[in-house]
Amino acid sequence: MLILTRKTNESIIIDDVTEIMVVDIKGDQVKIGIKAPKSVRIFRGEIYEEIQKENIEAAKTQVPKDLDSLLPPSRRKKK
Repeated sequence: MLILTRKTNESIIIDDVTEIMVVDIKGDQVKIGIKAPKSVRIFRGEIYEEIQKENIEAAKTQVPKDLDSLLPPSRRKKK
């Protein structure tokens, strides 16, 4: 882990495309701003962990062998 010291309005650049700036510091809270391309997904740590847990649970779900059975009769393939 890289640890840097920054003051308000100072930033760091990651991989030439993402800028993280210290916007404000009040007590033990730091507000940061992130400039990144729309293709870069950004999550708070606790949200990212929850997404990972849900993905693991979803991967455990068994898919019916006959997916056609999930459709209403009018939409099913003719055999």
